[in-house]
Amino acid sequence: MKKIHYLLIGLLWVQIVAAQTTRKYSNEFLNIGVDAAALGMGNTVISNVSGVTAGYWNPAGLVGITDYEGALMHASYFANIAQYEYIGFAMPLQKNSALGISLIRFGVDDILDTTQLIDSQGNINYENIELFSAADYALQLSLARKEIFKDINVGFNAKIIHRRIGKFATSYGFGFDAGMQMNRGKWHYGLMIRDITTTFNVWSINDEAFAQIQDAIPGSNQELPETTELTIPKVQAGITKDWNITRDIGLQTALEMNIRFVQTNAIINTSFASIEPAFGFVADYEDMIFLRGGINNLQQEIQYDNSQSISWQPNFGVGFKYNGIQVDYALTNIASVGNALYSNIFSVKIDFEAFRK
Repeated sequence: MKKIHYLLIGLLWVQIVAAQTTRKYSNEFLNIGVDAAALGMGNTVISNVSGVTAGYWNPAGLVGITDYEGALMHASYFANIAQYEYIGFAMPLQKNSALGISLIRFGVDDILDTTQLIDSQGNINYENIELFSAADYALQLSLARKEIFKDINVGFNAKIIHRRIGKFATSYGFGFDAGMQMNRGKWHYGLMIRDITTTFNVWSINDEAFAQIQDAIPGSNQELPETTELTIPKVQAGITKDWNITRDIGLQTALEMNIRFVQTNAIINTSFASIEPAFGFVADYEDMIFLRGGINNLQQEIQYDNSQSISWQPNFGVGFKYNGIQVDYALTNIASVGNALYSNIFSVKIDFEAFRK
């Protein structure tokens, strides 16, 4: 029975025990994505995104706004165990620049703390069970400038990150992103470099809580984890083309390459970098009704018989826009590639310019 709370030990320290100088996966909650419209396209919006949500995807796209804009999104992952919340606001500063601010929370709430379930005499006392949350937060400030070079818009993000595992550990971090978009007729190009200066997180561990579990397993004295965590840069490059199907129906198709400078299970991978392609489209009727689809997260999977296969993540979305209010829905399986546990995403965007007319 004394091993009951050992499961919690792994949950608490899995995020920080491997925190060395750099990590292959760090602050991954910032890579999930916001806005059902983008998620329905398989996240292929680096080159074509505009408006308030560009502060997350590519801040260069903020220059497309002409008035105040706001956005909200709620999503549930892992069979409603984890909740993802996003709120964004953007406004033009001058004729050629814009400002945006975003707040993101990804958390698992009401986790059972069973570290005190068994007392020193070996007795079980369920009244000692408490609840805690493991949550990640990001506050992001975005600034964009229009046509700094011919047809080229640029944008930058400054972000503050806070991560908390109940009373056991907390961390603060900061980092920067940079993005660029170029428009040439019906062609749109985009480049986004996340964590361009390497995002820096520092963990603070509750020494008293750590001492309670440090010698919990005889002969397995757990060392204090490293408290410094560095997130290495990631690059996203995309291209979009506009198509005129009829006078009332338009189409955009997009291709994107997501590049990490580590070896992963992406379908293109080397010891230097791994490249993950993604494809998406959006069809619209009079810029009012939208149908979206996309494929991303292409991975190499090794089966039990050591054979290899390719897994991929399908996405689907619909949307409606009228009088400055846009409501979008996406069906995606971010949380569970390869099975039927799909995630339902809803988001709302408001363009205040429509209310001033």
